Amino acid sequence: MRQSLEYIPCNLCGAKDTRVIYPARYDLERVPELAVKFKSSGDERLIDRVVQCRTCDLRYVSPRLNIDSIVKGYSEGSDETFISQARGRERTFARQLKIISKFTAPGRILDIGTAGGSLLAVAKPMGWKVEGIEPNKWLCNWGKEHYGITIKPGILEDYKFPNNSFDLITLMDVLEHTGDPKKVLEECNRILKPGGLIAINVPDSDSWLHRVMGRRWVFYLSVHLYYFNHKTMNAMLRHTGFKPLTSRPHFQLLEFGYLLFRLGAYSKLISNVGIKVARLLHIDRLLIPYWLGQTLFVARKVA
Repeated sequence: MRQSLEYIPCNLCGAKDTRVIYPARYDLERVPELAVKFKSSGDERLIDRVVQCRTCDLRYVSPRLNIDSIVKGYSEGSDETFISQARGRERTFARQLKIISKFTAPGRILDIGTAGGSLLAVAKPMGWKVEGIEPNKWLCNWGKEHYGITIKPGILEDYKFPNNSFDLITLMDVLEHTGDPKKVLEECNRILKPGGLIAINVPDSDSWLHRVMGRRWVFYLSVHLYYFNHKTMNAMLRHTGFKPLTSRPHFQLLEFGYLLFRLGAYSKLISNVGIKVARLLHIDRLLIPYWLGQTLFVARKVA
């Protein structure tokens, strides 16, 4: 698999001059199967090399797997772990849409990387006309069966939407997974109506938790190819035709037992003991606000 790695230039400014932030640790790889590694619930800790552009400061993985292999990995397999948290995601996205609604009235929304469609499920009763795209076929089918929402299988570039099609495009925990974020945002700009909005949630690599945890930061994962902060995210938005409007911490609601389960990537002992205690106390399904550096950015298409 290492023979298929490719070196890439900076996606923001195109420069090739970088410094190494974290060296590769391929010896730590525990999930070689791509369909497992690139699940929506994938939690393999960072094994790839992270570099920082000396020109614009964007951080990203290079070298990395061929992007076609990554997309293929996302497309296959089931993900029961991810959809187990649909209840918390529905409440999380309802809160996010209330924030976004301060800048626009309901219209036509496209959720890219929608997974099982939880955002669309709460947007629909708010008056939005909903559409979603998701590479994982199993999650597309789950969204249809669970929410009654038809989700297009694949990635954005598979669908040539007409110009000025949508009032809002959302990418929640998605942009950092894409092979070419700049290209994705340029396409979003094309298919948004004049004055349309884009809402993006990404981990913030300048968060104090990242500074404290270093390479052990929970968002340094094999599934993440880019690591944005306020500077690089806002620069990316401006370069692709958007005017940033607001940014704020993104709190996600997840079950306490699920958070303890995810802790297993760092400490199996604490995770296993915590899960047993939570179940004994009947608090394993309690929804807990979860923030470890995630940030919501909202921007408007420049007319």
